[in-house]
Amino acid sequence: MQLGEIKGIGLTTEKYLNELGIYTGEDLINYYPFRYEIIEKTNIDDLKDGDKIIIDGTIESLPNVIYFRGKNKNKMSFTLNTGDFITKIDIFNRANYIKDKLLIGTQITVIGKYDRKHNSITASDIKFGLIEKTVIEPVYHSSFKINSTKISKIIKKTLDKVKVLDYIPKSICEKYNFMDKERAVKIIHNPQDKRSLNKALERLKYEELFNFMLKINYLKNSKKQGDGLERKVDYKKVTDFIETLPFELTKDQDKSIQDIYNDLISKNRMNRLLQGDVGSGKTVVAFIALYINYLSKYQGALMAPTEILAQQHFNNIKKILPSLNIVLLKGKMKAKEKRETLEQIEKGQANIIIGTHALISEDVTYKNLGLVITDEQHRFGVNQRGNLKNKGINPDILYMSATPIPRTYALTLYGDMDISSIKTMPNGRKPVETILLGSSKEDINKYLSMMLREMKNGHQIYAVAPLVEESEKIDLKNVYEIEENLKKAFKKFPDYKIGIIHGKMKPEEKDKVMKEFKDNKIQILISTTVIEVGVDVENATMMIIYDSFRFGLSALHQLRGRVGRNDLDSYCVLLSDKETKRLDVLTKTNDGFKVSEEDFKLRGGGDIFGIRQSGDMNFKLADIKNDFELLLKAKEDSARFIKSQEFEEDINKHIKEEALNSSNQD
Repeated sequence: MQLGEIKGIGLTTEKYLNELGIYTGEDLINYYPFRYEIIEKTNIDDLKDGDKIIIDGTIESLPNVIYFRGKNKNKMSFTLNTGDFITKIDIFNRANYIKDKLLIGTQITVIGKYDRKHNSITASDIKFGLIEKTVIEPVYHSSFKINSTKISKIIKKTLDKVKVLDYIPKSICEKYNFMDKERAVKIIHNPQDKRSLNKALERLKYEELFNFMLKINYLKNSKKQGDGLERKVDYKKVTDFIETLPFELTKDQDKSIQDIYNDLISKNRMNRLLQGDVGSGKTVVAFIALYINYLSKYQGALMAPTEILAQQHFNNIKKILPSLNIVLLKGKMKAKEKRETLEQIEKGQANIIIGTHALISEDVTYKNLGLVITDEQHRFGVNQRGNLKNKGINPDILYMSATPIPRTYALTLYGDMDISSIKTMPNGRKPVETILLGSSKEDINKYLSMMLREMKNGHQIYAVAPLVEESEKIDLKNVYEIEENLKKAFKKFPDYKIGIIHGKMKPEEKDKVMKEFKDNKIQILISTTVIEVGVDVENATMMIIYDSFRFGLSALHQLRGRVGRNDLDSYCVLLSDKETKRLDVLTKTNDGFKVSEEDFKLRGGGDIFGIRQSGDMNFKLADIKNDFELLLKAKEDSARFIKSQEFEEDINKHIKEEALNSSNQD
């Protein structure tokens, strides 16, 4: 069913839904809430100052609006009679939307934070009507163009119009006494009580995990013997090349190279995950893999998630393999340069191709692609990785990830892959000293003094903020506030330049700032987490992370890995007055595997596996840590199901097709 067929969805609303990845009625009913708001009237006598409050009442005065920063920001205030008392309500940035509806005598429900001293409420939301009972309200990922309430209304209108496909075999539904899928979907979008909502969530979470493990188990079972490329490579040529490198490989790097070599010369297609800490030397292992592939007379391709990183890989591999024809393929190239590059790839003149997602464009034709490597594999979706693989006849696949995953989870989640891990760091690297500081004047002076010392020594600094712009809801540092404060702190040193980079900037703007930082034209780079996966700046010896409690441990460890990429003393300063016990883990270890283990215990899989909305970990409801027992059940059930007559007879055809489609991509 197309969105235009659904009553209440016009062209504008359809466009806004498309921007959220919703294109059909099926997409709509599968667009699950990411959380729920439990609306239940609060007993004000039980509240402390600053507690969340949900209260209803009648408006007693017309709203007064104060505008600031032009007309973009505003504060609206009015009084509410709850029947027991009269209180002042303040709400930010809603005047343009609801002011005209807030008339005297209107009954509303207010959700917000209670200020006992001033008998006022700072509202985060206002709903029209009184609370008659406990309400469980779904909250959806939305945009400033279409809000969660509108999405909820549209979904409820659609629920009875779209066929719901059940992806769990009948025998398994009976085994666990799962509720009907159609009923579960209706409950999750329109819950009436907590008990039925929990049962619906369990049912739908299991389905996600079952489908995921079915694909993995199917891929594992369908690996064909003898489906690899025929290669003959003398390992002595590999060791001779390794001896020419200007550095000595670690034991783990040597072991990983041996694993990859054995895969490449075997009759079976390689499907390997190479994981290791930031700075552990995965990239040089990947380069050697490309060299082995070259010796067997095949083309090799390495796909990086950003142009900055692709350029860096290109520059570095040219240094260690100067005799090979290595080309760089990016999204933005001059027409003549791109045409010549594509011609070299098609004719087989290009031995190694480094690039971004441009490598999978329709206009790229490889003559004999034998090896595909994806760097930071979790940042590419399944389709992107699959499209690159499909550019070759049956190329070997190597995935790289700088986010170490605890072995127990890796064996489950990447059960169809072989895994190589690099735990030892290259010689000469000093561990980054991590310091946890608060917001006291003494602590601020301490890190400012450290920054000044590093800059006087000619070194550079990252300053990381969790937000781009100011927010009324969350009091966090943002890049522009940090810039202003640091300019004040170092105003006596005008030669020290400060730059800003964040996700809302255009790619060419980010590239320009990053290049200036790499060339030491900028001494302090204020950034959001866009530098987590990025360019090596060996001269950067210090990182300041503001409001570090907002990040997962693995994300902080990834950020920390941007410094200490040299033989200089390097520092990471975590600024936080909250969750200091959790953050203290980072002051005690630089081992990414230990950090990821702790992070998994504390926060679950979302932070560990990278961006939640990409790649294989695109679960709408399931959480790898909290639902790990459910995942293990799904793993066992799916493995058993694949071997059963029920699967062979195709009773649940759509499941089998899901697995087959996945095998064609991965």
